[in-house]
Order: sequence, then C-alpha cells, then structure tokens
Amino acid sequence: MGILHGSWKLEKQGSYLFIWGETWRKITDGENNPASEIAPHPLGMSGAEFTDFLTSLQQSNRIKWEIPVEKPPEKAKSKQRSRFYQANLQPNTSEYVSEWGIEAIALPTQILETGSPIPLHSGATIPAKTDPNYSSLSLYPWQVEGIRLGTVDALKFLQALPLGGVTEEQNWLGADLRFWSHVTRWTLDLLARGKYLPGLAPQGERMVASWQPLLDSATDQSRFNNFVHLMPLACRTYQGEPEAAAAPDQPPGEGEPEAQEAKIGLCVDLFIPRRVLLRSVLHHLIDLQIRQALTGQSQPQITSVPLRQWLEKLAAPQPQKMAPAVAEKISAIWETWTGPVKHHLAGQQKFRACFELMPPCYGDPHWTLHYFLQAVDNPHCLVKARTIWQNPVDEFIYQGRKIKNPQETLLAGLGLASRIYPPIEASLNQKSPQSCALNPQEAYQFIKAAAWRFEDSGLGVIMPESLSNTGGWASKLGLSIRAETPKVRQGGLGLQSLLNFQWELSIGGQTLTKAEFEKLVALNSPLVEINGEWVELRSPDIKAAQEFFQSRKEQMSLSLEDALRLATGDTQTIQKLPVVNFSAGGQLEELLNTLTNNQALKDIEPPATLKGTLRPYQLRGASWLNFLQNWGLGACLADDMGLGKSVETIAFLLHMQAQNNLLSPVLLVCPTSVLGNWERELKRFGPSLKVMVHHGDKRYKSHQFAIAVQRKNVVLTSYPLLYRDEATFKGVKWQGIILDEAQNIKNPLAKQSQAVRNLEASFRIALTGTPVENKLQELWSILEFLNPGYLGSKQFFQRRFAVPIQKYGDTESLQTLRSLVRPFILRRTKTDKTIIQDLPEKQEMPVFCGLSNEQASLYQKLVDESLAEVESAEGIQRHGIILALLTKLKQICNHPAQFLKEQTLEKGHRSAKLMRLEEMIEELISEGDRALIFTQFAEWGKLLKPYLEQQLGREVLFLYGATRKNQREEMIDRFQEDPQGPPIMILSLKAGGVGLNLTRANHVFHFDRWWNPAVENQATDRVFRIGQTRNVQVHKFVCSGTLEEKIHDLIESKQALAEQVVGSGENWLTDLDTDQLRNLLILDRNAVIDEDE
Repeated sequence: MGILHGSWKLEKQGSYLFIWGETWRKITDGENNPASEIAPHPLGMSGAEFTDFLTSLQQSNRIKWEIPVEKPPEKAKSKQRSRFYQANLQPNTSEYVSEWGIEAIALPTQILETGSPIPLHSGATIPAKTDPNYSSLSLYPWQVEGIRLGTVDALKFLQALPLGGVTEEQNWLGADLRFWSHVTRWTLDLLARGKYLPGLAPQGERMVASWQPLLDSATDQSRFNNFVHLMPLACRTYQGEPEAAAAPDQPPGEGEPEAQEAKIGLCVDLFIPRRVLLRSVLHHLIDLQIRQALTGQSQPQITSVPLRQWLEKLAAPQPQKMAPAVAEKISAIWETWTGPVKHHLAGQQKFRACFELMPPCYGDPHWTLHYFLQAVDNPHCLVKARTIWQNPVDEFIYQGRKIKNPQETLLAGLGLASRIYPPIEASLNQKSPQSCALNPQEAYQFIKAAAWRFEDSGLGVIMPESLSNTGGWASKLGLSIRAETPKVRQGGLGLQSLLNFQWELSIGGQTLTKAEFEKLVALNSPLVEINGEWVELRSPDIKAAQEFFQSRKEQMSLSLEDALRLATGDTQTIQKLPVVNFSAGGQLEELLNTLTNNQALKDIEPPATLKGTLRPYQLRGASWLNFLQNWGLGACLADDMGLGKSVETIAFLLHMQAQNNLLSPVLLVCPTSVLGNWERELKRFGPSLKVMVHHGDKRYKSHQFAIAVQRKNVVLTSYPLLYRDEATFKGVKWQGIILDEAQNIKNPLAKQSQAVRNLEASFRIALTGTPVENKLQELWSILEFLNPGYLGSKQFFQRRFAVPIQKYGDTESLQTLRSLVRPFILRRTKTDKTIIQDLPEKQEMPVFCGLSNEQASLYQKLVDESLAEVESAEGIQRHGIILALLTKLKQICNHPAQFLKEQTLEKGHRSAKLMRLEEMIEELISEGDRALIFTQFAEWGKLLKPYLEQQLGREVLFLYGATRKNQREEMIDRFQEDPQGPPIMILSLKAGGVGLNLTRANHVFHFDRWWNPAVENQATDRVFRIGQTRNVQVHKFVCSGTLEEKIHDLIESKQALAEQVVGSGENWLTDLDTDQLRNLLILDRNAVIDEDE
C-alpha cells in the first residue's frame, strides 16, 4: 500500500494537477548525500510502481477512474532525471496534455549530523517544537515522478476521490488530494447557486474570456477562508517559477511565511500564497465546468461584434485568447458592470457594508436600519456610518485595522442594498446617510425577504437575537412541555412508554393562555413584543395553534423516545407546532441528564458473588448496563478489545441476581468459536450463575428446552443456531438477550439478524469491540436490535444519514446521528487517560476455542491409533512415538489442513482457532492496533499468511527460519517504521522468539503452544520491552477438551508437576505411563462445536 498525493501547479499559460505516489523504504545514512542538484525522492514511487498502485486502487474499487496516459517512459538516466520535464500544452489551447512528468516539491526533511537528508514519510508524525528532533527538520526539495493531468482529466479524477473522514480504508489518500477533492465538491455548490460571472483573465501577454467564481456571500467568504486555513503545506511547495502564480494587485507571499533555505545549500522557492492558489484553482474548475455545460448550446443573437466574440469564446471548449482591441473594449464594459462586486472577484475585501435592524422605542411604531462598515473576518468589529462620513480620507486606522477607501466601500454597499431593498433608496438622497426608518410592514419585509439576500450578496446583517436564526426556537410560537415518568411504573419503561406531561403555548419565553393567544392574533401583526423582545408570529404557527386548541389537544401523547429526541435536539416539532422549550422532572430528569452526559452515573455496589475485582472503568460499565436495563433501554458496550466487556457483563448479571431481579433466563449469543470461552468466564467470575450451553446434536429442542431453561440464569448459544432453532427460542420468555461480537448482525437481512430481532426480552445488550459509529450499516442494524425503530426504517436511515454522511461528507448529519446514538453506546479505548491508568502493562488472557467435528474425528482417531502403538513400544521408540503424537495433535488443533498436508486454506468452519483468530485480528485492526502471531510450525505460517491476506485485504508478513537476512531486516523495518506497514506479522517461535525488537505491536498471539512459559515469555518480550509505550495484550490460544486445555490448566495450577513443564518443555510427557497419557489425551466431546449443527 502507498499514499496518493497531488496538487495543482500554476503556470503562465494555465494549470494542471500533478499526482504521484509515496511508498515506504528503509533509508540509510549516506544514501542521499548533499548535492547541488535536486535528487529523486527516496520514498517516491517510480513510474512503474505508480501505475501498479493506481491499478490496485481501481481494482479494489477505492477509486473509479481510468488512467488517461500510457505506461510510463523507460527509466531516465540520472543526468536526465536531474532536470524537470517540460509540461506541454495541447495545440492552440491553454489545456495541458495529460502525460508523465517529473516535478520538484519541498518536503519536511530531517538533516542528519552527517549532512544526509532523510525525508519524513507523510504518514509519520512531525515532531513537536519541544522535541529535540524538531531542530533538525528543514524543507528540502525532492524530485517526484508522476502524472500531469490537464484540467478536464483532473476534474474527473478529483470527482472520483472519496469524501468523508480519514479512516483505515482511506489512509491511501494523501491530505493534499483530499483537500482538493473537497474544493472540487464546493465548486458544484457554487455552480448550483449561480455564484459565477463571465469575465476576462490574463494569460501570458493576452487576455482570454473566462468564467470566474463570485464569492460575495458571507457564507462563501467564510468557507473560502476556512479552506485557506486548512490547506496542507504540501499543496503549495511545488517548485517552479513563483512569478507565474502571482495574481494581479497581490504581490507573491503577502501575509505568508517566508521561504526557507535547505541547510545543505539548495534553495527552496517562495511558497505560492494560499489565497492565490485556491482562487486560481477555483477559477479554473468553475471555468471548465461551465464550458462543459455549454457544449452544444445555441448562442444568443447579439449585434455587437465585441460582445458576440466574447460570448463565443466563453462557450468554447477551451479558453481562447481574444484580439487585443476586442479585449480592451470588453474590459472597459466589464469593469463598469462588475464594479459593485469587484472586491469579491479579487478576493481582497477586508470590510463590507453592514445593516443593523433596531426595534422601535417605546411609543414609536417605526423600526430603524442603521448603516456600518463591518470587518469581514470579525463581525463584532463595526464602524458607524457617522464615523466614516466624519473622516473623508482614502485610508484610516480603526481598532488597529487599516480601512482603504471607507466612504467608497460604504456607498457601494448602500447602492447594492438599495437595489435589493428599495426602502433604503430614499436615505441615499442625504449628504451623509446613516440610517433609514421603516414601518412594521417594511421591517417584516426586510426580515423575511431582504436579510438573506443581503448576506448572499456579501453584505453584513445584524438582527435582534429574538428575530435571528441564532435565537433558536425559543422566540417562536410553539409548545413548552414538562414531562415526568408515571408515578407508579412496573419494570422498565422502554422507548415507546408514554409519559405524564404538561403542555403550554409559549412565545418569547412567556406562556400564553388561549385568551392571551387570541389577543395577540387580533393585533394582525407578524411582529409582536413579548417581555421587551420582538418575536415573529408566523401564520403557519397561528393556524397550527388554533387547530391544536380546537381538536388535537386530547389526542396528544409523548413517549420516552420523543423526550429523548427533544433532549438531544433532534425532534423540533410535535403536531406541526415547534417545541420551543422542554424540561423533565423527577426520575425522567435523572435519566435524560445521565444519557446526555450532563450528570454522572451512580455506580452499583460490586457484587459480593463476583470472583474477582473490577477495575474502576469496569464498574462504571456494569453500572451503565444496569442503569439502561432499569429503564428498559438497549445498550451497546463497545469497549476496546481486552478491556473486559465479558467481566463487566457478568458483574451486571450478578448484580441483578443479588437484587432478586434475575427472574427469567438470559440468552447470551456469541460466535461458535468463543462458546467455550464464555462458559469458562461465567464459571470463573460468576459461579453462582446457573449456565446452560445450547449446542451440539444432543441439544434440547422445543418443550424439553423450555423446561430445561427454567432452572437456568444464562443460556449460551451461537449465531447459526439463532435461526435454526428460532422456534425453540421463541417458546421462552427471556428476561434479556445479550449479543457478543454484535457485528455478526451487521447485515440486517441475514437470517440470524432477523431471528434475533424477532425474539422478545425485557432488556437487550450488544457487545462489540469495533467502533460501530464508523460503520453506518452496522450501526443501524445493532441499534435496530437494541431499540427497534429508534433510527427509523432502513430506507429512512439510508436517505437521512448514510448517503449524506458517506457520499457527501455531511458533518451536520453526522453530528445529529452521534447525538442520537451516544446515549446507547459506551465506548472506552485503551488510550483513554481514565482507562490506561487502570490497566496493567501486560495482560495475559487465555482464549479457549472448541473443535469442529472434523477436528474431533481426526483427534480421536489419532489418539486411539497412537496409544495402541505406545503400549507395545519401549524406551526411545516410545519416547519418539509420544513426541510425534503431540506434534500431530497440535497440528489438528490448529487446523485439519495442516495435519492433512493440504496446500491452501479455504474460508470455512474447519477450525475454531482460526475462526477466533480472524475475528480478533479484524477487531484489533479496526482499532488501529498491530499484532504478532507466534507459531512453532513454519508450514502453518505458510498456510496462514495467504489466508489472512485474502480475508483482511492487506499484506501479512511472515518471518521464519528460511527467511534470508536481508528479507528479515526489511520485514522488521517495515513493521516497525512504515506508517502504512502491514499491521500483522507471523513469526515461527524459534526464528522470531529472540533477538528482535517489535515494540510497534501491542498484541501477541500464541496460536499453538510450546508449553514452556519461559520460551513463550521470550517471544512475548519482542513486544513487551524497553521502547513499548502502550499496554500489551497476550492471547494464548487453547483448544478446549484436548490435551491443550489440560496442560494449560496444569501450568496455571502451579502444582509441583508444573515446574517440570517449565524446565523441560514437552519431554516430561514421555515419562507418563499409558493410563496417565490416556487421561491427558482423552477428548471431551462437549468441546465439539460445529457451525453446521
């Protein structure tokens, strides 16, 4: 994997987008010696590598775009590479040819003490200024090979790039291209709103007809400034001719950082100013898209030759130069026509005309519109019109700000405003206009029809807060609601439970009786004064209120879901009336405050029957589950892997049991691979809970099942059985349903997802380690299980949230969705400051996995045959048979394919170990973690590597005894240093157990066991050693019901025999007599768990 980079390059004749690829390689000191010529970027992809990279992005559907150029030219000689390839124009146009080329770009580079420059990978973190390495950084020029895209191809390319946040799936897209992708999407918005003008632009020594963006509204100016602020440095450090990029009336570098000089003699050109670059790119993109839209359109018949030629060239497919005489005539007309918006076109306006609407004084019916100049970047910086007229100068300083031509700026703004809103026009007859008086009807007309047009035209507007959008709903006519829970409630309420509530009609913060409301209506005025504030009385609200008084009052109801939406700001109307105020009392207030994080959750008492100690954050998790259960609300516990979701859940169940609230069985559903783990965890931490495992061909069905579960607290089962035994499960009244690894229902149409939603229960809990808020389909499916209907239907959710967020990067929709789901999702990560202090530096956790039917059959057959051989053998022969048997049994526990010497692994359910490994690997990758997988079998690593690569869609490293030294070093460097390096490395225990430093990993998997803790600890120490900055989780895989479980239990028991294990590895097993060996190897059939049951 690599990173795709690119930015616009401005030239005298036009512009093009240059794209290139960055990879990671080990760079050694002395590889890049100081030189007087710009050297190739050591991390830049070659032409062939870049072609392969683009092809891989296409094939994986990360980008749907066809490369518009042929394969790259053969590698140039070093002398040729030291010069820049010249960008070429298409014949008779200003459109650049899409072709391969070489550019130079200045990038953050570390200059070593030897003088060698080492460029920083763009995925690496730049050291803080307090870091000693910061002083050795410099901007240094490098050559990069890539593709120049003409504006037509560039537009197609940028529109094909994904939007949205930086996720694991999109880390191949550099910040520079991501920025230009968002700018391109903005141009579509400008075009849709008609924010462009025809004009002229210089190109070399001639003028061309062109379309230009018009950023005259406060919104667009703010967005432009925001883009300027967010522009990555790499967008503007391409090296070339800086004077080619300079815009009229703005010297290069104005207001920008000065250029730096590399510490080894190479000079870095001045950066192109952000504003100049952004405005130029907007210009090119707007111009191109309008020309594309005009293709094939008929032209208006105009008698004026200059105008006709200008319009023809505006509609041409490419910008075309105009005859000097024609351009001179058009320029004069254009200057006059665009005079009022000239500053907006140049992007240089610092101040603008502003209008403040003031309500009438007591006894006076008239409103007043005052005139000001307002700073564009600070709306609180206002200069009164009187001050401007009293200072008839070309320039003056106000509050430390320089204002050029203040009177002309104000007059231009007043002239524009008078054309939009005629009542201003009369005041312009005065010598020094400062304000104008408005009657109530004119004031209302300004509020409703003129104010937004003023803002859209680049004028400032200040309104009374109660009449502005910032006043919110409180200033409008609507309902004021106070709600409480019913006085007597049986059990949890649930989202659809009805609340007791009182409603009142309210406006401007004052409640109204029906008589008071009718009195206001009788005034027949859209603006009324309430408690000293003027508010709008809208006709639709009056009609809705009248209908409400007449017929809807008795039909109105309020559910807990409605209350929660109101508390999070989602629902704003009830029966066509806006809810202008909502308050809760009693227990409902406690619930809403807790759910919206305005009030701390009260912890439960740790259950006395819990065999273990809860960490503080785990107690909070159990208390949170209990809190939502009390209210009948579904809860998603989404803590990071290893934080103890299972023990939190068990503590919650024990608390319910201690409170005599666990009256019916709880159904706990998990992947088949962890059934044994859950059974052990429940037995270890909650022995007082009566547990039944529902699996296997001898499991209870129908009536037998219903009778058996009556005596149980927890029933364990797997996802496949949810739909196979759906009728059996429906025959039980469940107190709760708990889904472990809840991402298993991410597909709402899957049989198991539908089956679990069909089951009824008093409470529902979902456990997952993946950040579900980043996966919208998974989020909807889990919330639909927890709290049915809360996020609407699948179609509504797709239309309201998924499409706007995923396709258009709609942050407002994302924020609304987060506020809606936040009450029901508790996610703590290992990096949280409140969590990390509670965690040990190293956590060792056994992972118990069952056996498939195939594994069990192979295991039993091998044990039976081998024990017969052992009985008839003696001495060294017996010793060898036992050791060979142990090896083969480990292979069977790993996967039947390893034992049967198969060449590949196929997706399936032949090994519970592999199923669980895959689940855990996917989860840790989603959390941004890295892992080592240790195995003592090189042949297993060879099978596992391609399988995981296919399932994960990314490279997996494999280091074993046959790995050559240079490959070994390369693997270690990539894993440790490459920001985009493979997150998973498989190591054979002997080859990777000592002498390596792999502290970038924070997970260690012992897939098969050496049964010598000293050896396993040596392997773990590749990660848990000096230089490790994170908590390390060690996962030791054990096949339940086999010799692996028995030996594991023996070591954990710390009996005297365990000391022999520590000292001699597996050799002690050869000294057991046949009966002892049989007891150790005998298979427990209860451990057999098959997905095909």
